Amino acid sequence: MKSLESLARANTKSYRGVVMKASDLFIQALENEGVEYIFGIPGEENLDLLESLRKSNKIKLILTRHEQGAAFMAATYGRLTGKAGVCLATLGPGATNFTTPAAYGFLGGFPLVMITGQKPIKKSKQGQFQIVDVVQLFAPICKMTKQIVNANTIPSLVREAFRIAEEEKPGPVLLELPEDIAEEAADMVDLIPPGERHYAVAGTEVIKIAANAIKNAKRPLLLIGAGANRKEARRAISEFIGSIGVPFCNTQMGKGVVDESSSYFLGTAALSDKDYLHDYIQAADLIVNIGHDVVEKPPFFMEHGSTKVIHINYKSAQVDQVYFPQIEVVGDIALSVDALVDALGSRLDLDLQDFEKVRDNVKAEIFQLDDEPVFPMRPPIIVSEIRNLMGYHDIIALDNGVYKIWFARNYPAFQPNTILLDNALATMGAGLPSAMLAAMIYPNRKVMSICGDGGFMMNSQEIETAVRLNLNMVVLILNDNSYGMIRWKQAGSGFADWGLEYNNPDFVKYAESYGAHGHRITSVTGFIETVDRAYQEGGVHLIDLPVDYSQNVKDLITDLRDHKSIV
Repeated sequence: MKSLESLARANTKSYRGVVMKASDLFIQALENEGVEYIFGIPGEENLDLLESLRKSNKIKLILTRHEQGAAFMAATYGRLTGKAGVCLATLGPGATNFTTPAAYGFLGGFPLVMITGQKPIKKSKQGQFQIVDVVQLFAPICKMTKQIVNANTIPSLVREAFRIAEEEKPGPVLLELPEDIAEEAADMVDLIPPGERHYAVAGTEVIKIAANAIKNAKRPLLLIGAGANRKEARRAISEFIGSIGVPFCNTQMGKGVVDESSSYFLGTAALSDKDYLHDYIQAADLIVNIGHDVVEKPPFFMEHGSTKVIHINYKSAQVDQVYFPQIEVVGDIALSVDALVDALGSRLDLDLQDFEKVRDNVKAEIFQLDDEPVFPMRPPIIVSEIRNLMGYHDIIALDNGVYKIWFARNYPAFQPNTILLDNALATMGAGLPSAMLAAMIYPNRKVMSICGDGGFMMNSQEIETAVRLNLNMVVLILNDNSYGMIRWKQAGSGFADWGLEYNNPDFVKYAESYGAHGHRITSVTGFIETVDRAYQEGGVHLIDLPVDYSQNVKDLITDLRDHKSIV
């Protein structure tokens, strides 16, 4: 009689009843969750799962050039859709390459399911070769990590993984599927259907307390953070602002939650203090903080005896030295905001003269530098021209660098998730894969990846993936031949300009070697024309744009430090 293992290897479906190969069951469980893509690089420990994936007509494998790129794409899928993205790696070095994207999803709140392989756990053929305790390694940066030790537990573990990854606050989950478990036979059991999630609603008493605090405030201000970047929250917050008449600002990751063309929009808190909009943040007597998470760079610093703060979020506030809200409205954000609208009843009678004064000053100070067509181009004009080139629903994906601050402050966002930036982990290397994913799922929108030369080179090999997938996108490299943000901080701290410059490849030839289109910009007019033509032609276009950061210390440090509050 054949062994159970040999039956599994033959993908039999009959052994003492109905059985199936564990890897087949795993893929069926993923299909049950509505998974469309698996991003990754399989290894020999994933071969059974890869074979099962080959037979799926519902899930597409997106092969990348590095596990980091795969997991960044999966995390961005989760960010844009609300459904957990899925990525795949082998054991050891393949799995460890997931660590940065896992932290990216953990801090940023992006749902992500990571699947890793492992050597057989029932017997050892290769000692400790390539073996790292992946489950324990990822535990601090994941919501759940599990090794699958029995094929029959696959349906429940997969369902649990997606539930935990997607529920508030979303984040990464890791499932390790050892080689010998993947190939064994499992009972063919009913898959567990995904259930609809309903979140707790804040109590009527705390809603009444919060509403009274808002009514009694002379200068209330809404601050919108990353946690509010959900579909229903946008509707509710927009209605609150429109019907109650309260000014608002946002954090970097809260951009686009509410249309920033609104007359009630103060600006984006891209820095923690001393920026022009902080004149009004400091003058506010009540901040209604919606969806803020302390993992995001603080948009303001609380002090004892100063501005009162209402915390509205899915979970209670994580208190630290600069954030200790006096009122907490814990529950579904949209429903809490709806309840506040009902409790307030009508538009507040607020004197908005000081708000309007600061708002107009923010616009004047921020946009005064965007009309200088000098070359190499300065960040304000770059931001301005890109905003003019991109439509209402088009998407820019930012890597991490000093340009991110300029885009956060100067680039108005009109829709959620039209400016993808990371202000939580703030890692380099995520911008290109994030833009690639956006181009995949929104083929009718313009998509632009905006990277520094340093960040681009950390995952530049994914240009081949973008070309292979026939994506339409522009990859803009802001080139200063250095780690520009660190140099900016270095200069701002009074240190010598040292140790942060390097040489780059010829980016035009580099792009062309992958089958992409390469462009080197020599004028402001040439930049505008090249971007416009790139979108008309389609395909992957890489643009090498020299950037002048020489005024960053003056614009973002000295001028802000020296300016006097106008209210």
